[in-house]
Amino acid sequence: MRHGYKGAFEMAATVDYLFAYDATANCVADHMYKGVAKAYIFDAEVQEFIQNKNPWALRDMSERLLEAHQRGLWQDADPQMIESLKAIANQAEGVIEEI
Repeated sequence: MRHGYKGAFEMAATVDYLFAYDATANCVADHMYKGVAKAYIFDAEVQEFIQNKNPWALRDMSERLLEAHQRGLWQDADPQMIESLKAIANQAEGVIEEI
């Protein structure tokens, strides 16, 4: 987080790498997606940091996790978590449009 915009970008890249690894090797357990969502998206302090420094990263991470669920890579996702990810992605998109 001390790297500001670039730090948020690197967090988003980590989510992309996790997704790509699972899409190609099918070896990422569901709890890993949940853990990333909790640490990067649902932790209030981290979410606020990303929203303020790089809202594109917040939108992209949320959308990537949703895509993992839609493609069946993240199978046991809590429906409430999925709805929250959709809301966060939409909220981040709104922030981006204001910029």
